[in-house]
Amino acid sequence: MAKKLHPHALVIPCPYQGHINPTIHLALKLASKGFIITFINTQFIHSQITKAHSPSSSEPSGLENIFSKPCESGLDIRYLTISDGFPLEFDRNMNSLPFLEGLINGFSNYVDKLVGDLAKEDCVDPINCLIADTFFVWPSIIAKKYEIVHVSFFTEPALVFALYYHLDLLEENGHSGSHENRKDIVDYIPGVKSIKSSDLPSLYQNSVVHQLIYKAFQDVRKADIIIANTVQELEPETITSIQEKHKFYAIGPIVSANFTELTISSSLWSEHDCTQWLDAKPRGSVLYVSFGSVALVNKEDILELAHGLMLSEVNFIWVLRFNVLGQDENDILPVGYKEKVKDRGLIVPWCNQPRVISHSAVGGFLSHCGWNSVVESIWCGVPLICSPLVTDQLANRKLVVYDWKVGINLRDEESITREEVRSKIKYLMNEETSNNLRKNVAQVKETFHNTLATNGSSNVYFNKFVEELKIKISLA
Repeated sequence: MAKKLHPHALVIPCPYQGHINPTIHLALKLASKGFIITFINTQFIHSQITKAHSPSSSEPSGLENIFSKPCESGLDIRYLTISDGFPLEFDRNMNSLPFLEGLINGFSNYVDKLVGDLAKEDCVDPINCLIADTFFVWPSIIAKKYEIVHVSFFTEPALVFALYYHLDLLEENGHSGSHENRKDIVDYIPGVKSIKSSDLPSLYQNSVVHQLIYKAFQDVRKADIIIANTVQELEPETITSIQEKHKFYAIGPIVSANFTELTISSSLWSEHDCTQWLDAKPRGSVLYVSFGSVALVNKEDILELAHGLMLSEVNFIWVLRFNVLGQDENDILPVGYKEKVKDRGLIVPWCNQPRVISHSAVGGFLSHCGWNSVVESIWCGVPLICSPLVTDQLANRKLVVYDWKVGINLRDEESITREEVRSKIKYLMNEETSNNLRKNVAQVKETFHNTLATNGSSNVYFNKFVEELKIKISLA
């Protein structure tokens, strides 16, 4: 009997907030094209989501399927959870390297078993496609084993893909170690005209992360199709270079159709509602400050940021996750700080970022340059102050500050100073001094929105990707 050919994709994100969100949006887009989707979260991620959306943080919310609302509208999205190989109580943040080693060496066993069960021909609607995060090291092996199509989903820009893809060239030229205090230019990566060594991803100096990147980008070479959360018009040379070797589609920005009101529970932490506070502030007067879901800011930088924000005299919302630092706010912020800034500063542990930066009161974003934050800020036409910390954030800064000119750089050195923070904030939040930035971000915002229109490049490429995927599924 011939295989059932109704397209059914198993979709699995890397278990981090910044990877989960765009993968959810991708799953929704594919489901709207008639795909059956089986979306996989780890049991730990699911437990975090249910806690975050329960009335009491100590009790689960009873949420079983995060896609229940889209399913009510007729989309066929199934939701399953699997173990990541660690007990739920294991602190994945404080033990990030052992956790990464587990993702490299053990997690695939759980995925393999699940795929094997769901790909059986006697299943109703067996899966015939695996859409997995590019940072996994095993998808091509599992896809080949079960004779299903492998789509690699890269949640970051093409620039970062090209740098990771050519890790061997970086090693040959002595650029795979620490880049601190280096000023030389890298001009030998295909599709990348030039990049300062200080803008190269910092992760190469960590052996575990280096191993993950190396293995993942060996595996991605075997993918049937690669899709990326970027835009053709904004990275044309880099994307064209990658397309010379692979089926590579730029389908970004991958954002929710209803940007501020995602109907899916995906946040790993409870969200503070900042709307009422923002409603009371003048248009464009608030600086939003956040360093993302994996906060690696040290105490010294936080102190300088705190003083700089106070000296700037601007209104601000600061997302500060004290628990990640292993300390409470009284150990980190200056004595009496919250009282001193209470009339113009709101400090929260987490919030709905799209809802905040799309508010008319927000006029700037001081960011770590995580790719989701960059995309969301540009989507809302909000210029950035860039203070990258690790990994792709440094290369993202290059795009924001030097290529697209929609932000300014804060972190020129290893540490930051309160005076530098004050001066950069004053520059960005002053409409006269930041006039050119605001014009540039308005233009890139327009490109973002246009590319998702009916004849926009990303919409066209997404439809081409869907058609090619369906053909490959029929031939598998």
